[in-house]
Amino acid sequence: QVRLVESGGGLVQPGGSLSVSCAASGDTRCLSTMGWYRQAPGNERELVAFITTHGSTYYGDSVKGRFTISRDNAENTIFLQMSDLRPRDTAVYYCNAMVDCPARENIWGQGTQVTVSL
Repeated sequence: QVRLVESGGGLVQPGGSLSVSCAASGDTRCLSTMGWYRQAPGNERELVAFITTHGSTYYGDSVKGRFTISRDNAENTIFLQMSDLRPRDTAVYYCNAMVDCPARENIWGQGTQVTVSL
């Protein structure tokens, strides 16, 4: 079974930068696409970005040009570099991973809080 552990996050001022990371452990043989979602109070969970095992990336419209997702396959870790942060980026950021065997499964981390405020 795969377990995801996020780190990073915290409080940052508007316009600042912050990084979060997510490490997968356990049976990572079939680890596939990994990504980040976020959820602000009262809002639905939304996709922030994802990255495939081959490095192809996708970004949500609200973060394009400001966030960068990257991946270290050897360490089964993904990173999200966030810049030009805005108050509306405030949310709990959840790591997500797809596992392709023995059955396709969608794994979630516990979440890490990112707060953008003066």
